[in-house]
Amino acid sequence: MGRFSLPAQAPRGLDSPATAKIMKLMARIQVKAFTLTNGRVGSTWRIGAGFRAPVPTLLLEHRGRKSGRLFTTPLLYLDSGDQLIVVASQGGLPKHPQWYFNLLADPETHVHLKGRRNVPVTARVAAADERRELWPRVVDLYADFAKYQEWTDREIPVVVLTVR
Repeated sequence: MGRFSLPAQAPRGLDSPATAKIMKLMARIQVKAFTLTNGRVGSTWRIGAGFRAPVPTLLLEHRGRKSGRLFTTPLLYLDSGDQLIVVASQGGLPKHPQWYFNLLADPETHVHLKGRRNVPVTARVAAADERRELWPRVVDLYADFAKYQEWTDREIPVVVLTVR
């Protein structure tokens, strides 16, 4: 008794326009700090499950499939040798993030890692059997991914970025 349990659905307001604006602003600040310091600042995530066990962060470049504009998005990642694993969680919201759709349209891109800029990668969505193997690993990396999966009816995609 008295044990805290996680809500079965996302907290109220998570998908509000105000929350979206705040998240975009925070992402822009993180991208700027990461870029200016070559990753000395902004290369770890220390929020939620990352508070006690900081999670590595990369910057993903992706081209807008409609606008053609270049975007940069900070993402948590799992380093798996010549592959970097990212998760299209969108915090458990009902829709996939825009960067995910942009990578489907144009999988050849670049990431920025701490101390390494413009690392060329090719993106692909993990196949079902590969996702089953990777999912526990990304949840070990950042436990909140499991909570996000509980909050949404969609299967959260795992994306493999293979370094070229």
